[in-house]
Amino acid sequence: MLESVIALVYTFKVVLCLDSVSAPQVTVSNTTVSEVLSDVEILMNVFTYVLSCRWPSLLKYYSHTDSVSWLEEYKARHNAGLEAQRIVASFSKRFFSEHVPCDGFSDIETLGCPSHFFEDELMCILNMEGRKGLTWKYYAKKILYFLRQQNILKNLKEYLQRPTDRQSFLEGAVLIDQYCNPLSDICLKGVQAQVDDITDKVRKVLRTKNPRHPSLASKAGEVLVSEVELQRQVLDAMNCVLYEQLKYKGNELDYYNSLNSYIHQVLIRRTGIPISLSVLYLTIARQLGVRLEPVNFPSHFLLRWCQGKEGSTDIFDYTYIDAFGKGKQLTVKECEYLIGHHVTEEFYGVVTSKEVLQRMVGNLLNLGKRESTDQSYQLLRDSLDLYLAMYPDNVQHLMLQARLYFHLGIWPEKVLDILQHIQALDPSQHGAVGYLVQHTLEHIERRKEEVGPEVKHRSDEKHKEVCFSIGLIMKHKRYGYNCVIYGWDPACMMGHEWIRNMNVHSLPHGPHQPFYNVLVEDGSCRYAAQENLEYNSEPREIPHPDIGRYFSEFTGIHYLANTELEIRYPEDLELTRATVQKIYSSGKE
Repeated sequence: MLESVIALVYTFKVVLCLDSVSAPQVTVSNTTVSEVLSDVEILMNVFTYVLSCRWPSLLKYYSHTDSVSWLEEYKARHNAGLEAQRIVASFSKRFFSEHVPCDGFSDIETLGCPSHFFEDELMCILNMEGRKGLTWKYYAKKILYFLRQQNILKNLKEYLQRPTDRQSFLEGAVLIDQYCNPLSDICLKGVQAQVDDITDKVRKVLRTKNPRHPSLASKAGEVLVSEVELQRQVLDAMNCVLYEQLKYKGNELDYYNSLNSYIHQVLIRRTGIPISLSVLYLTIARQLGVRLEPVNFPSHFLLRWCQGKEGSTDIFDYTYIDAFGKGKQLTVKECEYLIGHHVTEEFYGVVTSKEVLQRMVGNLLNLGKRESTDQSYQLLRDSLDLYLAMYPDNVQHLMLQARLYFHLGIWPEKVLDILQHIQALDPSQHGAVGYLVQHTLEHIERRKEEVGPEVKHRSDEKHKEVCFSIGLIMKHKRYGYNCVIYGWDPACMMGHEWIRNMNVHSLPHGPHQPFYNVLVEDGSCRYAAQENLEYNSEPREIPHPDIGRYFSEFTGIHYLANTELEIRYPEDLELTRATVQKIYSSGKE
């Protein structure tokens, strides 16, 4: 087989050299041009086969009817792979000291290769088997996250430009879900298929109640059911399927979990908050011919169902549906009981798909503000991006974005751009803008003055008390968590307030002992005193999102520092290996 392919490749090169098909007959190993051209077709099939075997995920981008130069596609994919590997390999050296490699993303925005080929190579890196290549995987994930979010933002902006009647509530919810979870396999087609499956179940229940119901004879959303009694039958069948058969419910126990806002998670976990469950409920109802409308009710999102003249402005002509409360149908007075106070009529009005998305994003923004963790900061960044994609001139949220980036110490050049935009929109903000501009410029100057990484040699006299080394899997004596060391100081380097808050002086050796930067299995980063750490008798991988930022490989017993971390702790690897050999080899004996 290999000899045949080689022969075909050689033949293909000869054909490419011909000026035209009508050229005089050329013989290659007793083969005529007509036979060569036949072999070229075989060669094209070979390239198609090789492309599909090596990069099977790419086949979704091609149709059987496409006229494709498979050799060119193969070459383009190969070159895109080399480019992706070059960029990923450069990120660790360039951005090791930065939690978010913002400046590197500008390289990716000007890619000279098809983005889907580039993404495919990133996925190949992420799917590499084994415990090696951790740093490559770490940066490949960061880049893929950025690339996909950029594409989703484009889709969202296109969605918002459509006429209102072509803005599906479900599609909007999926776009928000995709943006906040860009590495998950979420697509509108898949979500719609799950909703269709629920709709089919509702039809089955409806058929047992009314075999002649108009919703049974129509395709999704084609017929609008006009009679109120027939609409009621649909809603009753929906409540039966959603809340009795499938056990959907409002998540009262874990209300502030961001998963409640993501439509694909609502379908998986069968629970959510009022607005996410309302989007699901409304979508199913419309597919069955019942036109429900979203109501931006304060503190509790609702749907409304018209009982009077279509388009009525009288709030008492509507029944209000609580999808969070198992589809319960409410009067105006009962809606007020639900939230515990009276509201004006404007809150019972219908809202647009854009306003529904605004509220969904607002919920995520509030969740991002609740905690000061890497995960919540990421959620806050994502939800601000989404909000500003919808309302790019909102001064309040632009200022929040600038302050967030400033606080995180990321993207200082973009902070200046945001502040300039705020000043142009609202000159009265000059005080807050001026303060942030001054400190951002100082940050940029400090970054220019950085001379290089601090190098810590264990052989230095001041480091003689440091017992543990980079890459060792440890256990905290007091709290029991497992962790890996990625940095150390000969004494506590935190400020007086942190030392006081953490009650460090209560330790026998207080702050005057080595302290270690550790990645913890729960995803946190901590600063632990030497006296509180001990070797882990059963070392195992630490599932921390930043593990690849510092380490290139997990050996099964300890981690190997990547090049950048090893530069900063050049003498630790030898001690780590000696420690592992001493502790775990003696244990086996």
